[in-house]
Amino acid sequence: MRAADLRAISLFDGLTDDQLAELAEGGTEVRIEPGAELFHEGEQADFWWVLVDGAVDLLRHVGREDTVVGRMDVPGRWAGGFRAWDEHGVYLATGRGAVAGRLLRVPADVLRDRIHGWFPLGQHLIQGLYRTARSIESTARQRESLVSLGTLAAGFAHEINNPAAAASRSVDALGEACQTLLASLSRLARADLTAQQFTVLDELRLELSLDGETASPLALADLEDTLSAWLARRGVAREWTIAPLLAAAGADPGWCERVATALPVPALEPALEWVASALSIGALLDEMKESTRRISELVAAIKSYSQMDRASAQQVDVTDGIESALVMVGHKLRGDGVTVVREYAADVPRIGAYPGELNQVWASLIDNALDAMAGAGVLRLATRAEPDGVLIEVGDTGPGMPPEVAARAFDPFYTTKEAAQSTGLGLDIARRTVVERHGGSITIESQPGDTVLRVRLPLRQR
Repeated sequence: MRAADLRAISLFDGLTDDQLAELAEGGTEVRIEPGAELFHEGEQADFWWVLVDGAVDLLRHVGREDTVVGRMDVPGRWAGGFRAWDEHGVYLATGRGAVAGRLLRVPADVLRDRIHGWFPLGQHLIQGLYRTARSIESTARQRESLVSLGTLAAGFAHEINNPAAAASRSVDALGEACQTLLASLSRLARADLTAQQFTVLDELRLELSLDGETASPLALADLEDTLSAWLARRGVAREWTIAPLLAAAGADPGWCERVATALPVPALEPALEWVASALSIGALLDEMKESTRRISELVAAIKSYSQMDRASAQQVDVTDGIESALVMVGHKLRGDGVTVVREYAADVPRIGAYPGELNQVWASLIDNALDAMAGAGVLRLATRAEPDGVLIEVGDTGPGMPPEVAARAFDPFYTTKEAAQSTGLGLDIARRTVVERHGGSITIESQPGDTVLRVRLPLRQR
C-alpha cells in the first residue's frame, strides 16, 4: 500500500505526505474477496481496517442467522482498532467481503503510536472517552445488580417469612402442649389409673383425628359449646381449652360419655386433657413439617434460580428455569387478582445454555408482565419445541405498550419504571443475554389486552 493510494481518501485530510507514508508503511494491504471473512464479531479488535475500494458487509449474529447491520462501501469507512485505546476492545460486527477491492489493515498498537505522535491531545481525548464510557457502563451495571439483588432478596424474604413464622409459632405452642401432656400424665398416675384403663383411653384417642374433614365454622362453634357444657356439668375446670381441640378432632358428647364410663371420676379431667394435648402435638408436628418443607422448597428454588451449585454452561430444561423464576416473584402473585396459565409442551428438548443468566431473563420478563397488569389479569407462560430450538412466550393481559415504548424497549438504560421498582434487569440486558450469550432472539408483540414477549433459543450455543 502506497501513500498515493490513501491521499484521495477524505479520512486522511490534514495528514502530510510523510505521515501518510508512515501510516501506509505500518499497515498491510488486504485484498477483499466476496464472501471471505475478514474479522469476526466478539474477537479482540487488534487491527484497524480502512476501506480503500470495494465493499465489506458488517454482520451481527441474531437468532439463528447472520443479519447485515451495515456496509463499508465508501473509501475511508473503517472498523475495529479499538485496542489502540482499550485493551478489552472487541469487534462489534463481523466483516465479510461484498465487492472485490482493498483494505488498509493497521495493527492497533501502530495506530496508537501514530495518533499519539501526531495528535497527542486527540489521543488523550479518545482514551478519556473510552474510560468515561466504560466507567458509566460499569456503574450502571453495578446499580442494576444491586437493585436486582435488593428486589429479589425482598421477594424471597416475603416468601420465606410465612413458613418460617409458622414454624416458630408451632415450636412455641409445641413446648406448651408437651408441658400440659406431662402434667396430665402425672395427674393420671395420682388418680390410680390402671394399665388396662389407660389402654382403653388410648384406643378412644385413636378414634379422633385433627386431619379429618373440617366442619363448617358454625357447626364447629356449636359443637364446642355443646362439649363445654358437658365438661362443665362433669366438673372439668379447664373446659375452655379442652373443648375446642376435642371438637376439631371430631369428638362429641357420646364419645365423652364413653371416656367417663371407662375411667374413674378423678381421672376424667386429666384423661381428656391428655387426649387434647396429644392431638395438639400431632397437629403442631404436621404444621412444622409443612412449614419446613416449604422453606426447603424455597431454598431449592433459589439455588435453581441462581445455579450457584452448578457449572456455568450446561444442558437445561427451560421449564424448570421459568418455574424457579416464578417462585422468585411469587410475592406479586398473592391474592386472586392474577391467574397464571401454563402452556408447557411435553416435547420441549433440553438446550445448552447458561441457566443462571436465563433465569434472570425469565424473572425480568415475568416481573414486567405482572407490573403491566397492576395486580389483575392473566399471566401466560408457554414453551414449545421448534426445529432448531425452543420457543418461550411470556404474555400478559395488561394495557399493552404504546408504539413509541415498544420501539425503544430494548434500548440501553431505557425504562418506564421508577427506581427500585423492578428486578433491575432491563430489556436491553435481557436481549444481550438471549442474543449475544445464547445466539437466540427476543421480540415483542403488543396490543391492548395482549402483550407477548417471544424468546427463541437454539439447541446448542454457537
